Amino acid sequence: MKKKQSIIALVLAAIVTVLLGWTMIKGWGPTGTGSMKNINLGLDLSGGVSITYQAVKDNPTDEEMSDTRYKLEQRAQQYSEEAQVYLQGDNRITIEIPGATDATTILEEMGKPGSLYFIKQTNDDGTENYTYDSSTGEYVLNGKTIEELEEDGSVVLTGKDVESAEAMHQQNSTTKATESVVQLKMTDEGKQKFADATQEAYSAGKSIGIYYDEKFVSVPSVNAVISDGTAVISGGNMDWDEATSLASTLRIGSLSLKLEEINSSVVGAQLGSAAVSTSVKAGAIGIVLIILFLAIVYRLPGIAAGWALLIYVELNLIALNAFDLTLTLPGIAGVILSIGMAVDANVIIYARIEEEIGAGKTVHAAIRDGFKKAASAILDGNVTTLIAAAVLYALASGSVRGFAMTLALGIVLSMFSAMVVSRLLVNSLYGMGLKDAKYYGTKKERKGFPFVEKRKIFFTISCILLLAVPASMIFMHQTKGSALNFGLDFKGGTSINVPFNEDYSIEELDKEVEPVVEGVTKDSNIQMTKVVGGNNVIIKTRSLTLEEREQVYQAMADNFGVDTSEITFDNISSTVSKEMSQNAMKAVIIAVVCMLLYIWIRFRDIRFASSAILALMHDIAIVFGFYVVSRISVGSTFIACMLTILGYSINSTIVIFDRIRENLPELKREPIESLVDRCITDTLTRSIYSSLTTFITIFVLFVMGVSSIRDFAAPLMVGIVCGAYTSVCITGALWYVMKHVGKNKYVPSKAVQNKTKNK
Repeated sequence: MKKKQSIIALVLAAIVTVLLGWTMIKGWGPTGTGSMKNINLGLDLSGGVSITYQAVKDNPTDEEMSDTRYKLEQRAQQYSEEAQVYLQGDNRITIEIPGATDATTILEEMGKPGSLYFIKQTNDDGTENYTYDSSTGEYVLNGKTIEELEEDGSVVLTGKDVESAEAMHQQNSTTKATESVVQLKMTDEGKQKFADATQEAYSAGKSIGIYYDEKFVSVPSVNAVISDGTAVISGGNMDWDEATSLASTLRIGSLSLKLEEINSSVVGAQLGSAAVSTSVKAGAIGIVLIILFLAIVYRLPGIAAGWALLIYVELNLIALNAFDLTLTLPGIAGVILSIGMAVDANVIIYARIEEEIGAGKTVHAAIRDGFKKAASAILDGNVTTLIAAAVLYALASGSVRGFAMTLALGIVLSMFSAMVVSRLLVNSLYGMGLKDAKYYGTKKERKGFPFVEKRKIFFTISCILLLAVPASMIFMHQTKGSALNFGLDFKGGTSINVPFNEDYSIEELDKEVEPVVEGVTKDSNIQMTKVVGGNNVIIKTRSLTLEEREQVYQAMADNFGVDTSEITFDNISSTVSKEMSQNAMKAVIIAVVCMLLYIWIRFRDIRFASSAILALMHDIAIVFGFYVVSRISVGSTFIACMLTILGYSINSTIVIFDRIRENLPELKREPIESLVDRCITDTLTRSIYSSLTTFITIFVLFVMGVSSIRDFAAPLMVGIVCGAYTSVCITGALWYVMKHVGKNKYVPSKAVQNKTKNK
């Protein structure tokens, strides 16, 4: 690149950096409009709308409540992937939708959770079940309730008989205009019911009314027997958005229970503004420290890497706003992992450049070949993690899906940052005349360490750590009653609504109220949410006995002057439903299998793939053991933490395997043990630096964050250290054991093999 072109490129890069930064933070403050200000935050970070429904039916069964809760969860997640739905008492269900501030609007958009019914026009005694009201222009029930119509057999099908629902365009047979409709496809059982119902209606020249959400949405005449199990909801001037929304709701299925809304309110953040502000400050400090570290270690390329990282962070925050993603603590985990991978990509590239200069190449050639040789490791590491993110997004739900979206977005941007932005910057700096090798560094020969020879020591250490996990689980189960300290997200608990006499901020609640509640419950897993527009605070704790609940009431009266007669409580279920947990587990298993297949295909050796997966399972098990021993609350962030370790571990392993794959064909005859040791040594600097830079970000978050942030950061730090140890000390040795113990310990190169064949 010529000097003039280089100057133009650097000036443009500077302008872009400033513009992106301005777009991100412009008008910072209460009235700010920057993308960072407008990023959607989850319930834990910003609050939202809380709506409580009650079953109309007396004494609903547990099965009916569980099924209704699950289907409402699916509906609520159309508004936000981070929506929470949980059972409250025996007959209530609460929906919490983050980011919303107008409960009335949400109720209007969501509608009363109704059920779908197909009602025949005339019942068996000849009376009409519904009639046309000319004053309103709508069909209405003729004196009987839906419950009565189900009893007398007038309801021929319900939403449970619907297999699928799709919005589509259809030409109106009368007006010839194109209209939006919803096409329904029945289940096998529903198909027969519909055939019988349309046979009866066709013979009598009657219609079948389609009744949804307490009103008729379509009353089509039956002009033929419908035996293929399809029906169409049309009419009412339904537009495409309405058809799509209705189809989406109907696909979820008919609710098992009819519900009525009994309460709705706007609730504040669970963590408070301090958690958000300290997280932002910690992130900024961490990024500055990383940029300084890169500049000191890699000199001029490090400055380019830091600049590219800054652009990456700006793009990522702007994209979070542009794609309307909701950011929660699990989402922050995805962002942190993608930042770590962005740094890692630059470390791989510039370590390669140093190697090439050390091998005697010119700086220009070293830059070219450094990027070229680093590409495969960067691509494989990022694509492997991207596959996992795609599977999680497709199969999981809730916070896991939110994690997958933020991670996938970050990965794509991190690859662009490293392979495009960073390359442009370093080439421009070179084109400016900064061509001396001293600006780029030269990798010195490092004395090799016998990693493979010491494998028995490393394997023994890992075995001890792994065996300690079940041992700790047994010990904790015996002494604490449970192997893991399951939090409210997984276990449910008690929700106490306390009407304070003054308006406390979340920070004041954390400082003054939480210690009082913790003193009674002897448990730090407490969530407090303010109800906006009043002094009421919802305090969620583990399940409390009657005696403990009375102690909390009395503590509120003694310390804060609360009238105990106005305090109310409910038992609440977990916010992570059984279905959500099962979906997450299924998604993780499939993601691991997909990663294994990808590594197998790319490296053309199942032993690379199996070694990587074993190392991954090793790291996850160790972090799991840390949760057991430390008694950190296991909530939704637990899933995000494990997924972060999954992505980080596999990426670290692939870098070493990529080097082994690269060197195998180039060797003539070298002991495989020596080859593995040399490849690990060649990538050792990268392993240390990448782990250190990611650790720095998490450590600053741990030091500056509130208690919930620290509980989130601590296991991540353990996972990073464990991943670094595994990638350096375990994975290469595992591959060596699988491939070459008991076999020829020399690996002839392809050139030698070809010469042998030619002879």
